[in-house]
Amino acid sequence: MGSVVDFLQKTGFYHIGDDWRCLIMFAIGAVLLYLGIKRKFEPLLLVPIAIGMILTNLPGAGMFHSELFAGDHIDWAAFAAGKAGLLDLLYIGVKLGIYPCLIFIGVGAMTDFSPMIANPRSMLLGAAAQLGIFITYAAANGMYKLTDGVIGFTASQSGAIGAIGGADGPTAIYTATKLAPELLGPIAIAAYCYMALVPFIQPPIMKILTTKKERQIEMKQLRYVSKTERLIFPVVMMILVSLIVPTAAPLVGCLMFGHLLLECGVVERLSKTVQNEMMNIVTVFLGLSVGATATAANFLNIKTLLILGIGIIAFSFGTAGGVLLAKFMNLFTKNKINPLIGSAGVSAVPMAARVSQKVGQEAHPGNFLLMHAMGPNVSGVIGSAIAAGVLLSLFAR
Repeated sequence: MGSVVDFLQKTGFYHIGDDWRCLIMFAIGAVLLYLGIKRKFEPLLLVPIAIGMILTNLPGAGMFHSELFAGDHIDWAAFAAGKAGLLDLLYIGVKLGIYPCLIFIGVGAMTDFSPMIANPRSMLLGAAAQLGIFITYAAANGMYKLTDGVIGFTASQSGAIGAIGGADGPTAIYTATKLAPELLGPIAIAAYCYMALVPFIQPPIMKILTTKKERQIEMKQLRYVSKTERLIFPVVMMILVSLIVPTAAPLVGCLMFGHLLLECGVVERLSKTVQNEMMNIVTVFLGLSVGATATAANFLNIKTLLILGIGIIAFSFGTAGGVLLAKFMNLFTKNKINPLIGSAGVSAVPMAARVSQKVGQEAHPGNFLLMHAMGPNVSGVIGSAIAAGVLLSLFAR
């Protein structure tokens, strides 16, 4: 009988009473599974994140121990002693910034830079869309200073939250692990949820900021980009950006390396591997690891709600920044830009570009903006990485 009692006391059911909030986390995980599976909102990330969230909150399972990663260090002695759980092992790739960089290699290998090279002005639109990052930082940190820390976030935490405005999940995760690892779960979930909601969030903002006449602007076909240009661009961009913002080198370097694998034409096996097998494996590990950080103690607090609220503001300002700069540029240029492509400056590739195309065709059925919108879209990926590098340079611990 004593053995039976001892067994029952070791079950998860017995330990639910230790922290009943795990039940709430199970419910949140179920909602994320619903959004990913039924609603198809970023399922490749939301499904692993939801499972990671459920696993990390299982009473008594011991799959994740946040204390092993406290501060800026990893307790390697605990790992050597066998005290780490499965999710602890996977989380090392997040803590060391490995997974986001590998994701960027895959993104680079799957992305066509030609529209951006053919229309250099699109780089400015991608840069303008990073407005949301810095406005969000100023707002979050401003509240903290005005209320003496009662509301808002510290400078480093505000920088990590601001990265949501770039609509780039890997960049947001990479920035959060360096600036505010304690907020990684809410930041990652907010970033990917808002990325999935691009088709719903962006169109109202785009229509409010533009007239029907502006949405009807037809753009000339982009010029042909030679292979030489496509080969030189990633190498030059990698060197140039890394010299200006060295802290952005890991992300930008991996992005450009992946793109070079695609364009050089002599490493097809490597290009296909990083686009498929590697990308899929890293996505699974990244999602489970991020979900693991969403423990009840870290997630169920007022800061999580603030991050979710601030995230939508960051995303909205990012969308508006690209549109407004396009309108401003039209005041001085002969070849008008359809302002709708400016909204694609957020780096949700290629979803944001498709939204520009859809809204443009609603105003004028003969309008084809997809390739034009891909220019700001791709430059937004680079821009978000550079913005993250700037934040890291200013606030890294």
